[in-house]
This record gives sequence, C-alpha cells and structure tokens, in this order.
Amino acid sequence: MKLITFAVPCYNSAAYMFHCIDTLLQAGEDAEIILINDGSKDETGNIADRYAAEYPNMIRVIHQENGGHGEGVNQGLRHASGLYYKVVDSDDWLNIPALQESMQKLREFAKMEQPVDMLICNYVYEHAEDNSQKVMRYTNVFPQDQIFSWSDTHRFHPSQYLLMHSVIYRTELLRDCGLTLPKHTFYVDNIFVYQPLPFVKTMYYLNVNLYRYFIGRQDQSVNERVMITRVDQQVRVTRLMIDSHSLKNVMEQNRKLGRYMMNYLAMMMSISSIFLILADTDDALEQRDSLWCYIRSVDPYIFNILKYRSFSAFTNFPGYQGRRLSVSLYRLARRIYKFN
Repeated sequence: MKLITFAVPCYNSAAYMFHCIDTLLQAGEDAEIILINDGSKDETGNIADRYAAEYPNMIRVIHQENGGHGEGVNQGLRHASGLYYKVVDSDDWLNIPALQESMQKLREFAKMEQPVDMLICNYVYEHAEDNSQKVMRYTNVFPQDQIFSWSDTHRFHPSQYLLMHSVIYRTELLRDCGLTLPKHTFYVDNIFVYQPLPFVKTMYYLNVNLYRYFIGRQDQSVNERVMITRVDQQVRVTRLMIDSHSLKNVMEQNRKLGRYMMNYLAMMMSISSIFLILADTDDALEQRDSLWCYIRSVDPYIFNILKYRSFSAFTNFPGYQGRRLSVSLYRLARRIYKFN
C-alpha cells in the first residue's frame, strides 16, 4: 500500500500540467499519482502516458470519456491504493518543502493503530492578474501539534473554510461515507469538503503552506463570467449539499461541526443567489426563489437560520434595489477577500 494517492483530473491540461506533476513527484515513492485524462482533445493523454512510462512505480494513467471534474475525483478514489487521498487540480501545484513535511506527518499517522482521519494544511491563492499571493491559514481555528476532534476547534472567520486545497482525507473514510460526485458538474469540490465531515472524528493541523491555488485563467470555473454561465450547476451542487445531511441532527450531535457546516451552506446559498441575480433573467430569479423554497421544504429550521440569521440574508433583499445592494455587498467582499 502507498502512503498517499494524489488524484489529478486533467482536461486539456497540456499547457500547464507539467508543473503540477513535477511537484507531486517530489513526494517520492511513498506516493501514488493517478492522472485522470478526462476525454482531453489536446496532448494531455500523451503527456500523461509519457510520465507513466518514465515513473512506472509512481504514476498511473486513467483515460476516460469526458465526465467532468467530479468523475475524475471518483475514478481516482476507485483506483487509489494510498492510505490517504488528495485531489490536486492540474493547473495547481504543491510547495515542495511543505509537501515533504506533510509526507513525514502522514508516515507518523500510518504507524498508528487508528490513523488520523484528516490532515489539514494551509493553501495559497496565486493571483495571476497582479502576481499577488494570499495565504489561507487556520491557526485561529485548530490546535497545533496535536490530534484533535471537532469539539476542540474554534470559530472560523467569515471568509475561512476548509477547501479541497486544504484537506487530505484517509481514503477508506471517503469510501465508507459513500462519497460519489456527480458527473458533468462544476463546483463539486464543495461536496468533497462538506459531505464527509460528520464521518471525520480525528484531525491534525499542520501549519505549512502546502497547496498553491492558481487564480487567473479566463476559462477557469471560478472566473465570474464563467460562473454566471454555469450558475445552474452551482445550484445543483447546493441542492445536493442540502440533501446530504440533516444539519439539525448534526447540530444536536456536535454543535461546533454543525455550526461550521451551517455557515458553509450559507456561503453556498449566498453564491447561488448572487450569481442568479447577476444572470439578470426572469428565469434566474425564479431559480433563486425555487432554491430557497426547496431548502424550506427540506428543513424549515435550517431555512429560517439561513434566511434571517446568517450572512446569506444579505442576498435576499427584496426588489430591484435590494438586488443591487446584494450585488454591491458581494463586490465589496470580493475586493476585500480576493476569493476569485
């Protein structure tokens, strides 16, 4: 068994996948790298095959018909032989010294009778448009230098969440919780860092800047213009997250975890609402109303909190002027936090 599996979904990634793969290779032969060629139309598949031929003990390639990022994650999980599992997008990369520290920590976990469920590291926004960086740390949230549970955590800041970039899961935990991401859908990384959380019992926070998250490609899924055209997929992911757990039950079992998941869902409702407003069509506004009606039908208790007692309330001001105010507040938050 390998110590960790890195799954790298690739779609038309020939221009930038080299940097990603080269950093992952620095993990050494304790690591397995699975390159998932998601029906690419450029040289991605050939590049992946050449890497596999050069590094047969580390790299495997899966060629599949186009199924989207989520199916790439699914395929990696189905074939993973590592004790731990991490997804790395093909346009991102890992910091090598931080990777080596992370691998050493995972080796310590592997010797335990019950290995830690989730390792958390910092990630860094790499903004291409102005060549700036923003480090997302968790020093205010998690204890350091110890294994801990959700009960030991502190409050997250409003812009602070666990993203796919910051987590390394124990592989069998993901399988046991039944994680399967939908095909042909963007933004499924939100499900990846939400649905498994109630199954995570033990965690460790390593304060290193491991993941480098590239922001700035015009075709990138988090580009605002692109997000408007794909808002229906954002809504689909949000609905799947609503369905994945009874947050009221989670709150009763672990209040701190429930509060965090509530805030995450509020963020998803806010994003869906804002981009439906930005789409500026009658159909989009009907979708926004339908999404809020849906969560009310699933769980009126959660609906009332999200609608009136969380920051997602700021996306629901009535009327045209209310919608303009909601968009203005979103623009302000985007400038402050630089999240896309």
